[in-house]
Amino acid sequence: MLTQTTSRVLEPSDLDAALAVLDREPVANAFVTSRVQVAGLDPWRLGGEMWGWYEGGMLTSLCYAGANLVPICATPRAVRAFADRARRAGRRCSSIVGPAEPTSLLWQLLEPSWGPAREVRSRQPLMVTDRMPTDIAADPYVRRIRKDEMESIMPACVAMFTEEVGVSPLAGDGGLLYQARVAELVGSGRSFARLDDQGKVAFKAEIGAATDRACQIQGVWVAPEYRGRGLAAPGMAAVLRYALADVAPVVSLYVNDFNTPARRTYRRVGFQEVGAFMSVLF
Repeated sequence: MLTQTTSRVLEPSDLDAALAVLDREPVANAFVTSRVQVAGLDPWRLGGEMWGWYEGGMLTSLCYAGANLVPICATPRAVRAFADRARRAGRRCSSIVGPAEPTSLLWQLLEPSWGPAREVRSRQPLMVTDRMPTDIAADPYVRRIRKDEMESIMPACVAMFTEEVGVSPLAGDGGLLYQARVAELVGSGRSFARLDDQGKVAFKAEIGAATDRACQIQGVWVAPEYRGRGLAAPGMAAVLRYALADVAPVVSLYVNDFNTPARRTYRRVGFQEVGAFMSVLF
């Protein structure tokens, strides 16, 4: 019998209740929802635990505790409970990421025991669109990457990750997990790029998370030698066309607030800010 307010690790039998919470904010929760829809709540398949917070015996908030620590629809009381659980367990994640307000509170509570962080990105605008731009033509050379083109896309993915996060994804296990993730996106038809005449990536992006209600574009990158040539906006329009036609009716992304050129590009393609994320990187 659950008390009026309590937190616990969710079990596979809690799947429907967890999905109901995730469904309250389909855009912000797309990343976690996509994982739960595929893997359920079994920690081994999910790649982490799902913590639940109950108010009046009802599941109201979640926290995904895997490679990332992600508060979901989390009230201040839920965040405090999740912070207590995370503090007791010790840091196992490489980042804390989620909607800015609960993530900020979670980090305030965890910083004394988990800090210092390698980097804190306190405001990352969450942007969405549900339609194609009317004044930006999609780049006809941006297409899905084939499975036999892994050798072309992988160096670009590594370069993007290293530039964005500040560490190489090849560290630790030699890149086995990262390569598997890139291969998964390629295999599912969610990796897109424009290749130049030498087969080198000039522009790329992926649809990293996808549900039937929303999907999230990630890994947007233009090779340094091609920057300033106007590839980003038409490339994004091309990926957006694929996303809206084949994946979900709403497309989202989040971007660092200090990345003025990227925010300008996304606005040109029709994305509008609807909120903000926050990331704490270790």
